[in-house]
Amino acid sequence: MADLATTTALLGLLADLTRVRLMALVADHELSVAELVRICSVPQSRVSTHLGKLREAGLVRDRRAGTSTYYRAQLDRMPTHARAAWLAVASSLDDAALADDRRRCEDVLRSRDSSNAWADSVAGRMEHAYSPGRTWEATARAFVGLIQLGDVLDLGSGDGVNAELLAPRSRSYTCLDRSERVLDAARSRLSHVADVSYVAGDMHDVPLPDHSFDTVLMFSVLTYAERPAAVLAEANRLLRPDGSLVLVTLDAHKHTDVSNAYEHVNSGFSPEQLTRMLAHAGFRVDRCSVAARERRKPYFDVVFAFARGGARPARRARPRLVADALRSEPTTPEPRARRLP
Repeated sequence: MADLATTTALLGLLADLTRVRLMALVADHELSVAELVRICSVPQSRVSTHLGKLREAGLVRDRRAGTSTYYRAQLDRMPTHARAAWLAVASSLDDAALADDRRRCEDVLRSRDSSNAWADSVAGRMEHAYSPGRTWEATARAFVGLIQLGDVLDLGSGDGVNAELLAPRSRSYTCLDRSERVLDAARSRLSHVADVSYVAGDMHDVPLPDHSFDTVLMFSVLTYAERPAAVLAEANRLLRPDGSLVLVTLDAHKHTDVSNAYEHVNSGFSPEQLTRMLAHAGFRVDRCSVAARERRKPYFDVVFAFARGGARPARRARPRLVADALRSEPTTPEPRARRLP
């Protein structure tokens, strides 16, 4: 029997996600550090550190072969308490990330004799594999350099994280959010970016004039809408004829225990439901589909919609201080410098 300190240390060792992933892999196969890096998309220094801790605890053994070090779980030689703890953890594991690890591991094992081992091991799913400098952020920033967005309205802009990326490729960029505190954070983040305006307002009833924008962005805001149809109608009113709507939201789900913690007021929208809503609001829908799935529980599906604004007349006039709202506290860096993000 192990004492309390030993047991506590062992439980702490197995409480780390990456160490459990590594243990699950080397329990079935002897794998090198480089192979584990490819499978888990974790930096080599972290993989080596975690493996070192597992080895010190007697859970794995290592073997040198040339310039490589291979690791394998040693169930038959583990301390009794460590073996019991690992088997208890392993028997309850059921996670999409571990299933993905096993598939990547199979590819790595098949490609061991290949002259192009890394590329072969991730063929068909390179978007899920890490390689130095090849990240989603780097790819997104590169593609942003190809676009010209015109006048942009970011509905529910938050603290400007998307604006920082997209505003330099826009003629003008308007951040609208209901929270003044959030808009203050956006002003701070975007102090170096030209032609950005900030408007405090409700996305159900936007205090801006008809047909003012070439592009309306709605990134993860429709789940906060008490009247989603009204928000979509406002987006269409604000777009110029043939302007573009880009919308990202959750697919319909039943995980309200999770989404309620983020103050969502509805439980997402299926692509079919969202397509009907967009058409009813006057949009011409180019595409509306599930385009991504989150890799952590409860594995939310994410819907992307791309649509064109209709050319029908606006339903209502907007007298008042609209021009002032559009010019609300623009940033004025000197001198103005457009640059790619």
